[in-house]
Amino acid sequence: MQRLAVLSLHTSPLAQPGTGDGGGMNVYVRELVGALAQAGVECRAYTRRWSDDLPERVTVEPGFEVVHIPAGPTRQPKEELHRHVAEFSKGVCDDILGWGAEAIHANYWLSGVAGLQIKRALRLPLLTTFHTLARVKAENGDPEPEVRAAAEADVMTCADVVLANCVAEADQLEEFYHAPRERIEIVPPGVDHAFFSPGSQAGARQAIGAGDNPLLLFVGRIQPLKGLDVAVGALAASEHSDAQLWVIGGSSGEQGATELERIRAMITELRVQDRVRFVPPQPHHLLSTYYRAADITLVPSRSESFGLVALEASACGTPVIASAVGGLLTLVDSGVTGFSMDEREPQRWAAHVDLLLGDPLLARRMSISAAARARTYTWSTSAGRLRRIYADVASRSLQPCD
Repeated sequence: MQRLAVLSLHTSPLAQPGTGDGGGMNVYVRELVGALAQAGVECRAYTRRWSDDLPERVTVEPGFEVVHIPAGPTRQPKEELHRHVAEFSKGVCDDILGWGAEAIHANYWLSGVAGLQIKRALRLPLLTTFHTLARVKAENGDPEPEVRAAAEADVMTCADVVLANCVAEADQLEEFYHAPRERIEIVPPGVDHAFFSPGSQAGARQAIGAGDNPLLLFVGRIQPLKGLDVAVGALAASEHSDAQLWVIGGSSGEQGATELERIRAMITELRVQDRVRFVPPQPHHLLSTYYRAADITLVPSRSESFGLVALEASACGTPVIASAVGGLLTLVDSGVTGFSMDEREPQRWAAHVDLLLGDPLLARRMSISAAARARTYTWSTSAGRLRRIYADVASRSLQPCD
């Protein structure tokens, strides 16, 4: 495998995580493609042109180029982007014909639909990573349009390989979509240990302007799925009345502004206005300072295919309290590196917060265990596994795609 086309239609790997539709998937595409390029695979990441002043191409590093494809008006909500998939697919096909990609790796369902069209046009193998699944989100109270769920099922039927981040996601692909297990490959994401590693908590706190109070951290887009209300409720219910909660991220999606307004009202009602700080989305590598500064990272998502925030926090030696869903079950070894929560009641989360804040020895043991566990996840390992899968797929007949 020498040349790979990577599709990320709805959000650019160059976009700031925590803003708009930018999140863990942006980090995944940027870091994975970078690792593949360093391993000798020439990659072009295709994304929709979302601003009129964008250059056609951006060279990120040798072997890694981002190509902006015109597809519909630049200012377009994600919910409307399915109308422009065909235009995006044609633009990608035109570029590939002059370049010669050997396989397609699609990310998210919109890219998966584009990948189907490109596969049919160019007879190239298709690998797809969904990142989130409509039927799983609906199961946890976050309904998505049926057109998305149907499209995901179509992509799984046609894809040569469906990539899962962990065993839990592979099980969901089978349970909710009847995806053939023999075409599911599990490739966990990684973490950049050059940035995300243990360090001085005092130094990190000084760098971000935090004091000596117990510090809880929430990192993610503000939308109902991410469960910020649970984190705020846990802060209010904690017996540590001096604890603070720092929230890094901006509102996202159709419900983002409404959710932020609801959270602010909740903060006022619970009288914790002086204990909650909203921090604008940060450049990805700078998040490590916030993780190191925190005593605990809270990840109360209602669903999560993997959960890079939990992995990055663990890599910095910060214990994580996370929902017992999806990939978070893989990342958090409950009682060893943090706690997995089956319940969403803030009082139950507060009890675990108080346990950690009240027992420095337990917190230290969890910090050491979390960092050690996170060291087993690297982007170079992920890239190595994918290179073997790409080579295998390229050497066999295409999965039929009627």
